[in-house]
Amino acid sequence: MPRVFNFSAGPAVLPESVLRQAADEMLDWHGSGMSVMEMSHRGKEFIAIHAEAEALLRELMAIPAGYKVLFMQGGAIGENAIVPMNMLRGKTSADYIHTGEWSKKSIAEAKKYARVNVAASSESTRFTSVPPRESWQLDPDAAYVHICSNETIGGVEYHFVPDTGDVPLVADMSSDILSRPVDVARYGLIYAGAQKNIGPAGLTIVIVREDLIGRALPFTPSAFDYKLQAEADSMLNTPPTYAIYIAGLVFRWIASQGGLAAMAERNRKKAALLYDALDRSALYQNPVAAADRSLMNVPFRLRDEELDEPFLKGAQARAMVQLKGHRSVGGMRASIYNAMPIEGVQALVAYLQEFEAEHG
Repeated sequence: MPRVFNFSAGPAVLPESVLRQAADEMLDWHGSGMSVMEMSHRGKEFIAIHAEAEALLRELMAIPAGYKVLFMQGGAIGENAIVPMNMLRGKTSADYIHTGEWSKKSIAEAKKYARVNVAASSESTRFTSVPPRESWQLDPDAAYVHICSNETIGGVEYHFVPDTGDVPLVADMSSDILSRPVDVARYGLIYAGAQKNIGPAGLTIVIVREDLIGRALPFTPSAFDYKLQAEADSMLNTPPTYAIYIAGLVFRWIASQGGLAAMAERNRKKAALLYDALDRSALYQNPVAAADRSLMNVPFRLRDEELDEPFLKGAQARAMVQLKGHRSVGGMRASIYNAMPIEGVQALVAYLQEFEAEHG
């Protein structure tokens, strides 16, 4: 059966060459006689896989010295609790910028551990934009400032790095990590669930400045203490070994494609193709402010909701799947991460035009 164009928001499409290599190595990784899934995380084979994955990520993102890379578990939702446990560092409050559903979840979780100051919110625009930096009411005594750099559900993305002065900037980059170059030095901490641009669900990437770790709240579980995990090279407990292996293959694939600058250019072209088609249409509508549109997640609605089901059935018949919008907002959503080829977006645009010609 031929592969479909998978527009899922996550778990999401992976590069076909990565899947083929993983299939070839499933029973025997590099003559070891074992699958990666069977390896001890303490054995020399997996230690080599782990070390290469970290080295590739450091090179791709140009991660400076003085930052730890942790391979953790619990996803971004887990990090919503793990971040304040580690980052309050004796303080009692943190600033959060509210730009949509995932920011909302982060705020709700952080309130269990800290006094949360919602320093800016785009609720007045129905979360269709990023609040201008000059509107933020930041607390200079906050432990950190938290943003969600790309709202997967709402399709809103930061196209700037906010200046937060001496207060560390923390970013949930689950949906846009590795989609473009990032100046890591401007962040105190970056975290991301792997299941969108990195690999299978189960792995969470944490990139944290070394001077910010070591003062976790006393009740922080050992497995979630950044300092303990850093000292144990992310192996305080058994890490998600197979997910780390696939992540390493994806990192190598990105490097072979020209790195993050090449990814950014490809992603801009894909997004422009899709947004242009939506903007020219009388049937479809994207609500996000043009300056803040995500290059990864493109939500849109049909003029008549009764057309939603026929639209989705027609897409599936043309081998395009997972276009239904998140249950909390409805409508449609096309996630066009790194591994989505431009041919997938071209096929979607052709179908949008065909469907509009029939139903517009």
